[in-house]
Amino acid sequence: MSGPPETPALPPVRELVATGDWRRAAITARLAGETAAVQEALGALDGVQDAVRARRYPSARRALGDYRRALEDAGGEPLLAGLRAQVPPDEVLAALNALEGSQKETDPAALQERLLGALAQPLTRAEALNMQGVLHAVRGEADDARRVLDEARVADPGHYRALTNLGNLDMEAGRFAEAEAVYREVLRLNPDYDGGHHNLGVALRRQGKVAEGVRSIRRGQRLAMKRSKDDTDAEMKERFAASPALRNLRWGLLAGLGLIVYLALRGG
Repeated sequence: MSGPPETPALPPVRELVATGDWRRAAITARLAGETAAVQEALGALDGVQDAVRARRYPSARRALGDYRRALEDAGGEPLLAGLRAQVPPDEVLAALNALEGSQKETDPAALQERLLGALAQPLTRAEALNMQGVLHAVRGEADDARRVLDEARVADPGHYRALTNLGNLDMEAGRFAEAEAVYREVLRLNPDYDGGHHNLGVALRRQGKVAEGVRSIRRGQRLAMKRSKDDTDAEMKERFAASPALRNLRWGLLAGLGLIVYLALRGG
């Protein structure tokens, strides 16, 4: 009689770190009982990667701050010493700022120059390639766009926006069934991605699947409204955190509101 099936061995955290698989590294670190500093650092890097994929730079910088603090709390932890060398916080911050500051660049050579630092960092390389691929697509250079977007997918297989842009190339070429398959894979990677639902809806409608397409587009619209609110909240939090004047103004407004309530109650 055979016994219970053996539990698969956990992959070593260091191997996952070496390949930049931050999500699995963070999960494995928790299951393996790594130190709190290791768990926090890897969880923060997972957050940075998620935010970069979503093009949410305020959130990415906040997660990077958590990573920096985890490194400071690490003491002599060997794994984090190697991690600091692999993912230097200052260089990643510069790469994030370069990505955000290059979004309106329309010259391919200038964009390449501005993104050199981002291309060199594992956490930002895929998004830098995605930006270059989008610019090629806008310029009508479909073959170059596909080549660079494929590179982005190699750099980060979970980069669902780069995959979405590959689907968009299929749409532009009239390959609607192929685009539908790509968008469904996008939503497998991120079920809450508003752009994936919208583009899937368009691909379905182009194939005559009108009712299903409308449902998908409407879901995308609802998710887009939620995303817009979340992005605005994140941007305001970053501004308040960076500006003592805004923080003081916030507390002043709260104090003023408290005084108004107090006087109203007293008068009543």
